[in-house]
Amino acid sequence: MALSHISHDGLGAACPAYALKALDVLESAGWEAWVVGGWVRDALRGLPGHDVDVTTSAPWQEVERAFAAAGFPVHETGTAHGTVTVVMDGKPVEVTTYRVEGTYSDLRHPDEVRFVRDVREDLARRDFTVNAMAWHPTRGLLDPFGGEGDLNLRVIRAVGVPRERFEEDALRVLRAVRFAARMGFSVEAATQEALVACAPELTYIAQERIGQELDGIVRCGKMGWALMNETDVMCAALPELQAMRGFDQHNPYHFYDVLEHTARVCMGVQEFTGGLARPELQWAAFLHDVAKPVCFSLDAEGGGHFFKHPVVGASMADRIMRRLAVRREVAVPARLLVRYHDHRVFATQRSVRRTMQKFSHECPGQETRLTYELLDLKRADAIGKSWRAYGFIQTLDQISALVREEVSRGPVFKESQLAVGGRDLMSEFGMRPGPGIGVFLDAMLVAVVDGVVPNEREALLAWLEEYSGMPRV
Repeated sequence: MALSHISHDGLGAACPAYALKALDVLESAGWEAWVVGGWVRDALRGLPGHDVDVTTSAPWQEVERAFAAAGFPVHETGTAHGTVTVVMDGKPVEVTTYRVEGTYSDLRHPDEVRFVRDVREDLARRDFTVNAMAWHPTRGLLDPFGGEGDLNLRVIRAVGVPRERFEEDALRVLRAVRFAARMGFSVEAATQEALVACAPELTYIAQERIGQELDGIVRCGKMGWALMNETDVMCAALPELQAMRGFDQHNPYHFYDVLEHTARVCMGVQEFTGGLARPELQWAAFLHDVAKPVCFSLDAEGGGHFFKHPVVGASMADRIMRRLAVRREVAVPARLLVRYHDHRVFATQRSVRRTMQKFSHECPGQETRLTYELLDLKRADAIGKSWRAYGFIQTLDQISALVREEVSRGPVFKESQLAVGGRDLMSEFGMRPGPGIGVFLDAMLVAVVDGVVPNEREALLAWLEEYSGMPRV
């Protein structure tokens, strides 16, 4: 669905009062200032703004002096690059002096930063035309590189010579893909050619920075698009993907190579969750088959097999996410989903309970959500194969119904959730405190999970009397 663009006059109404106040503080002190960056881009698209950045002709020392005199806190967050952060009405505003940058000998950092007096020079150093616009409440929109036109055309285009922009900072290669994915844009032809040519230079970029960009692609739900449309860049960003590219699975249940199958699974989890897939599910879809190339074998008839690929894949996914500095609260459940994505779940209460218990052991309190996510991952995995796997989706629907039943009755995954405890065993059977109590509680838990006995006090005590041969006192 197309976004409703707003007029230049409408930007004034959309701009937060605290940002307008920041401009006023600087200009009252005799300096020029503009709102720049993502806020201008998103406001022109009719999207709600987030952080507002300001650029100014004032040296950072003068910026600090002006805001301190006006009574606003100032933090020196990047003075080497002319940046301070001002707190305006509780909101952080980054204020940066107009600057140009020298060569990037390490493809990451400018060898020198030079401060200038013309905002157009500052805009010329920016990455993409849609990010190289400035706005002022009275001077209007400053758009020297056609960013507004590219918003209307829905394209990502590098400012100036694309190759030069990417050679300045190789991470811009991946940023271009993230912007295109998140905004639903295409990449302009010359920019795309430079992307592919400069993708190998991602080798020189810190893994945490690559992780941030990949996480952005994952979280906007467009990793499937990125894998299919920007394969060269994605393989350069995550080398493990290269082995998956074009890898014939030699299996009648698979129409696609491992990479395209992965892309379709990423798209599938978005479809099955209505576009609301949580980050751990999206990362799991992205990495669920990462170990297939290293686990591949052929049988005597030429059929392909991937024995133990979920176990190996969970280990690989864990290493990859650690390397990329993916947050632990996302990485841990994602690793578990990779580990169990091929785990056989049957349409029985016992199988459902055992599956939920696996998640309960490693992610306490998250077992219900992760079980549903596992089923969505399995659905997406099925539609990313061949028609021979589609029938399994009906079974998954039956399993989902059983999960709902289990949740409604109050599932039991650990001894503390049993209707009896150690005190009951001591009072009813005369047992003395010690490890023996834990042995019997564990046996009762297994019996409840397996559906042998309901989680009811009298039923459990009667079962234990028969199971142990101990009479009740």
